Amino acid sequence: MRIAILDFGTNTFNLLIADDQENSSLNYLHSSKEPVKLGKGGISSRILQPDAIERALIAINNHYKTIRKYGAEKVYAYATSAVRDAKNSREFLNKVHQQFNLYVNIIPGDREAELIYKGVRQACNFNGKKALIMDIGGGSNEIIIADENKIYWQESYDLGMARLLEIFKPEDPISNHKINEIEAFLNKQLKTVCRAIEKYKPRFLVGAAGTFETFYTKCKNKLPDKYLDPEDKPRKQIFLEDYRGLHEQLLRSTLEERQKMPGMEPVRIEMIVLATIFINFILKKWEFEKMILSEFALKEGVIAEILNI
Repeated sequence: MRIAILDFGTNTFNLLIADDQENSSLNYLHSSKEPVKLGKGGISSRILQPDAIERALIAINNHYKTIRKYGAEKVYAYATSAVRDAKNSREFLNKVHQQFNLYVNIIPGDREAELIYKGVRQACNFNGKKALIMDIGGGSNEIIIADENKIYWQESYDLGMARLLEIFKPEDPISNHKINEIEAFLNKQLKTVCRAIEKYKPRFLVGAAGTFETFYTKCKNKLPDKYLDPEDKPRKQIFLEDYRGLHEQLLRSTLEERQKMPGMEPVRIEMIVLATIFINFILKKWEFEKMILSEFALKEGVIAEILNI
């Protein structure tokens, strides 16, 4: 059976198409994303703006062209933070149903975290060690501590990068004072994460797709001989010393400079500085052995669950 999964995130709308094979394995046929910025201009007020809804409908239509091309038999759609929090989400969902005859599942943060874990579990080798899994979104961030067998702790925080952008309105480039202000805010908001890390002692950090794909691409572009991971593997190492160098570069960068950086997705140009502050905050709280990019996240977790893999 050929299945298509649509993941309506706050920044991007993602598509995954896969075949269920007879030996209970998956053949991933296609993966793509459309930039939407669904939360732009309204995430703090919890209103999806008309231009954001229009961008969303265009993105869905583009994905449906691909779905029809591949002949997917079933389409499943999931919406996360921007839609679940919006006061006018029904308006958006009605338009989606009218135009595409598509029912969208709005999932709560804890359910989102569970599906992210199921996706990451397909990509990563835990080798009996616990990992801290992070999904840095536009509307929310899901943080999970788990191994290959189970989740030990998880939480979803309404601290996505679109929200932080509207709250802090950082300078260009960001000032040290603003960085300190953001870190002080995170220190108050993420106390439960810090306690969980102390309790469960995860050995390595896994970044689920999105922002971490940008970090990996940036590091690989700068040091191609060092980053020789096979392209067909859904997990890739981001060396911590290279990430820290990239972190410092991003903190010093202007919006214009980021626009010219090779490997920088346009949808992340505004938010990548806040994302790296968030991730570096966690890295300073615990000594991780390594950082891994998992190219699998929510949409792969959905397929794994549907097919009971």
